[in-house]
Amino acid sequence: MYQTLMFSIITMLLLSACNTKEPIPMDLNEKHLIPKPSKVEATGSSFEITAATTIFYEEGKDDVKGMAQFLADFLQPATGMALAVEATATKPAGGIYLHFSALEGTNETYTLELNENLIDISASGEAGLFYAIQTLRQLLPASIEATSKQDTMWLLPSGKIEDSPNYTYRGAMLDVSRHFFQVQDVKKFIDYISMYKMNKLHLHLSDDQGWRIEIKSWPKLTAIGGSTEVGGGEGGFYTQEEYKDIVAYAKKRQITIIPEIDMPGHTNAALAAYPELNCDNKARELYTGTKVGFSTFCTDKEVVYEFIDDVIRELAAMTTGEYIHIGGDESHVTPLEDYIPFINRVQKIVEKYGKKVIGWDEIAHAELLPNTLVQWWAKADNAKKGIAQGAKVLVSPATKVYLDMQYDSTTHLGLHWAAYIEVDSAYIWNPATMVDGIKRDDIIGVESPLWSETITNLDEIEYMMFPRIIGHAEIGWTEASQQNWEDYRLRLAHQKERMEILGIDFYKSPLVDWD
Repeated sequence: MYQTLMFSIITMLLLSACNTKEPIPMDLNEKHLIPKPSKVEATGSSFEITAATTIFYEEGKDDVKGMAQFLADFLQPATGMALAVEATATKPAGGIYLHFSALEGTNETYTLELNENLIDISASGEAGLFYAIQTLRQLLPASIEATSKQDTMWLLPSGKIEDSPNYTYRGAMLDVSRHFFQVQDVKKFIDYISMYKMNKLHLHLSDDQGWRIEIKSWPKLTAIGGSTEVGGGEGGFYTQEEYKDIVAYAKKRQITIIPEIDMPGHTNAALAAYPELNCDNKARELYTGTKVGFSTFCTDKEVVYEFIDDVIRELAAMTTGEYIHIGGDESHVTPLEDYIPFINRVQKIVEKYGKKVIGWDEIAHAELLPNTLVQWWAKADNAKKGIAQGAKVLVSPATKVYLDMQYDSTTHLGLHWAAYIEVDSAYIWNPATMVDGIKRDDIIGVESPLWSETITNLDEIEYMMFPRIIGHAEIGWTEASQQNWEDYRLRLAHQKERMEILGIDFYKSPLVDWD
């Protein structure tokens, strides 16, 4: 009996010794994170995600529960593990723990603490938890991006990350008017920008070449205006249900959709659908070219404002975000004496339906309502006019952030009327010092537009986005004092494997040592 008992005890001790693994040393500073966090402290050890790891969330917090489940769902394909998600009223001793904490900063601020037993994720709000998860994603091996089970250890380095964004608005724009992109492509675009902590997607929904959003009170907008695109393709549009689906999908990834109805210029698709919007009451021919500046609403006709009221009313009801973009650019055939009262009146229509206005920098010629944003793309003097009226500036200089610009003269896609924008040029600039008279306090954030005159499919979107969009994301998130090209190009090179696993067709700039 005594011998049997001793044998059992010795066996249990040996098994326990065999199952106790020393943590593998890792250096948090070697993970090459983008955007670069505010503060990183490495402690030299590691945490391993295993099938026994539980994701805990703060009890009674449904939004935290949603983020915990989002993390579990993200981890499952590559790890092959369906990790348990459980509520807890107290901080657990081990596992992954998501909870709210009163941190200084915005609801996007987060802290990530990792030791050998516990990953503690705290944030001021749901957005902060999401961004902490995106950082966690980059701390894992790049194979975490795979869609099937990978045979590897899921190790994360220990330490502490404290992080908060530089600008509150960090966005991209997708032009779905020149060429139409299906819902699944827009969702993929959302996935890509959310990976790098961007929080806005501006959809350019109308232009001369196509009207892309269903407006039930004006059905010919899509039946006629949505029927074509640049080059004469079949075009397309989003039903209201599809648009709501895009908005909901984006919201789960902390992206706010900002819809744009461009006016009074860039309106040929609408003018072809409804002749009464023209001064001569004659429908315009559908347009499939790429010229700009030739179209305009008849700003003297009351039916034009009835039309705009209906469009904004329906669009506002589908849009959960606070902004609607009214365009206002390149309206070359609209006399300024007509343009100014038009913009003044349209701003009030947007305000009437509980939304705030964004417009391209030309709108600063008008009398801007409080909270209107001026999107500087071409003329800094227009942005300064907006600042003089108390407006904030959304920075989108075509020479730095236009994703449709060619990388160099050999690039097979894109244009170069603004500049050739190589990867270094896209990164080495500071919105707050680019132009005298536009200071940090004047700026709400940065947005990178992708116009689609030459872009026809997702692969082409990816090629023009990546890797420039990654640098723009860092400019929006990371303090300028921490941005350094030589450091960034090294961190960017380490994104190669991740992009390849995700199937992203990116431009392999010769300025980056991808190997």
